[in-house]
Amino acid sequence: MMGSMQSGIAETTLPTDLWRWDAWQLADAIARGTISSREAVTSCLARIDAENPRINALTHVTRESALRAADEADAQRASNAPCGLLHGVPVTIKCNVDVVGEPTTHGVVAKRDLIAQTHSPVVTNLLKAGAVIVGRTNTPAFSMRWFTDNALHGRTLNPWNDTLTPGGSSGGASAAVAAGMCPVAHGNDLAGSVRYPAYACGVTGLRPTAGRIPSFTPSSGELRTFAAQFFAVQGPIARSVRDLQLSLAAMSAADARDPNWVPAPLTGPAPDAPIKVALVDEFDGLPLDPTVRDALHQAARWLTDAGYVVERAAPPDMREGFDIWMTIAMTEISTGFAHAIEADGDDAARHALRGMQARFGSATLEGYIQGLARRDRLRRRWNGFLEQYPVVLMPTSLDMPFRYGMDQEGDAAMSRILDAQLPLKLIAALNYPGLSVPTGVHEGVPVGVQIVAGAFREDLCLAAGAAIEQRARMPFAF
Repeated sequence: MMGSMQSGIAETTLPTDLWRWDAWQLADAIARGTISSREAVTSCLARIDAENPRINALTHVTRESALRAADEADAQRASNAPCGLLHGVPVTIKCNVDVVGEPTTHGVVAKRDLIAQTHSPVVTNLLKAGAVIVGRTNTPAFSMRWFTDNALHGRTLNPWNDTLTPGGSSGGASAAVAAGMCPVAHGNDLAGSVRYPAYACGVTGLRPTAGRIPSFTPSSGELRTFAAQFFAVQGPIARSVRDLQLSLAAMSAADARDPNWVPAPLTGPAPDAPIKVALVDEFDGLPLDPTVRDALHQAARWLTDAGYVVERAAPPDMREGFDIWMTIAMTEISTGFAHAIEADGDDAARHALRGMQARFGSATLEGYIQGLARRDRLRRRWNGFLEQYPVVLMPTSLDMPFRYGMDQEGDAAMSRILDAQLPLKLIAALNYPGLSVPTGVHEGVPVGVQIVAGAFREDLCLAAGAAIEQRARMPFAF
């Protein structure tokens, strides 16, 4: 295994090893002319050739177009044209957003020939920043599971352990980053689908505030439900917090197709020093894996060493936030999206959906309306809590990464999964940013924590995450 290269570019690293570099290192070296984009892209393509046949993180590789884009990036640099934030840097795009001329499959057999006519905003922004797309990453059918497997593209393995999920729904993205196929991967997050895969694969993943990165999938139609607008977001997965910061800046450019986009600054006003952090390690009687608890306490010590003031504190009504997510999102899914899953999803997606519906119960208009009202009340309470504690340290999941296929083992297993994912759904329901950052490896399995802050305060999450990352010195999966 190889340690992180946070301190700078190793002079002894050969161009064939460029797949090991962080995105910020590649972007800096390409802009200075130390390396070429073609060298960086070729290195990642070679790594994909070596690892993807086994891991199956990428549904297809865009080799020819990537090399053409790399050559164009090099020509632009040679002509002294301005370089974007990710100029010439290899990235991947999840197969559930639109890239012109490519299928937006959603991991669904019936959508294998759904060819995108326009880019999704997040793709447009990455391309404007100079990124080079080297492939598309796998997702469960309709992105409805925390396990990345589908009847169209097959199963994606966790690079650390084949028996464990790489997470979902951005499991292909997290596995690609963890295996060195790309330094940055695009993902999206409705109920943890960026943060959980990052957690399961031992990399970093950021769920930004809805409205930060413009979000829209033209091939899916014009109508988006409330949860699609305010629970579902686009976000980056990477091997370092610095790469998340860089990618967030690139992805966040305006796009009129998302009416909820907000021109919020990437850096907000500094909180009063020292910054207080709420350590959350109790969840209303739900079990917390001892290894996860140890990771939380270790992260708390590292933050204390970095100058934060960490106190055990209980945020308002965490179970209420979980119930709000289930009420709003599952009502929308059960009254609309479920029909598409039943008609075109694979057996595993249908089984997982039925398990979630068994836990949720019946959808009613009154319950949905009350869910929206309860969300407003809970956000008000949390905003008050965040005035006292601008940063919250909590689990990404209450459990260690699940064994593969656990959501196919009956309603009781699904209920356990849902309970374990309370921290993920809670933060999605509140529409706060959440950062999943690894803290180490326990018996060969990655473990990490989640950093949460107020709306549009991704900068606070990233700063705290960087302090943890500096001490964790997380090994890579390769």
